[in-house]
Amino acid sequence: MAFTIPDRLAANCRKTPQRAAWLDRLPHTLRDLERRWSLALGAPFNEETSCAWAAPVALADGAPAVLKLGMPHMEGAHEIQGLRFWDGDPTVRLLEADDDLGAMLIERCQPGTALRAVPEAEQDVVIAGLLRRLWRSPPAPHVFRFLAALTEYWSHETQSAIELWPDTGLVREGLRLFKELPQTAPANVLLATDLHAGNVLRSRREPWLVIDPKPFIGDPAYDATQHLFNCEARLRADPGSMIRRIADLLGVDCERVRLWTFARAAAEPRDDWSGRDSIALARALAP
Repeated sequence: MAFTIPDRLAANCRKTPQRAAWLDRLPHTLRDLERRWSLALGAPFNEETSCAWAAPVALADGAPAVLKLGMPHMEGAHEIQGLRFWDGDPTVRLLEADDDLGAMLIERCQPGTALRAVPEAEQDVVIAGLLRRLWRSPPAPHVFRFLAALTEYWSHETQSAIELWPDTGLVREGLRLFKELPQTAPANVLLATDLHAGNVLRSRREPWLVIDPKPFIGDPAYDATQHLFNCEARLRADPGSMIRRIADLLGVDCERVRLWTFARAAAEPRDDWSGRDSIALARALAP
């Protein structure tokens, strides 16, 4: 069969030679996995699939699952290991994996409705409950990187675009916090780092399950930020109130959530530095 490549995934893979080579190998890899794991592949998911190829599959006994292959991606390098560690609590379960290929056969959520289908106030409560269950400390030795590795990676990306910065002072303050905040974390636990309502699906096994974690060890307050950014209108309308609500639901320090949100708005790398929305938010949250 011919394998369809989602447009956003193809665009992302054109950005580096390593990803382009991965994409060239993808049809062969999929055929190999189809035979090895006795799968009947469906059409790939197209919504929001910008960093992985994922499709519904049927196992040899007809049971439903999902096949996922992540493209070479710094942030998602240890998704397989994270799913093994959490072991379905409260993530989807990992059924099979090939670590070298970054290939995962995972539990399929049914009916699979995304959490974004419910009002945002309800999303807040669900996201907070899931995060608090995810925050555990893996025993040593483990492969997981510290959050400082992610913020350092982002800082290099942002510094390479220095001539495009719209507000040098704000960006430099965000970069300073990217270095400081990981060093002053009151606790270090395994984080999802990308948990938002699009990455939480309704399931029969539990009301909601987490998909697509990007694990790093670090400050729990950081894990509040992705949901905040995905509730953009509420965050911009009253950032202080929304940050307090999420911090209270999570039981983390409100000021640290504010600083992490500011740092990301001010200094996270982006394709287009001409947009004013993130800088406007950063100004509203500036220390």
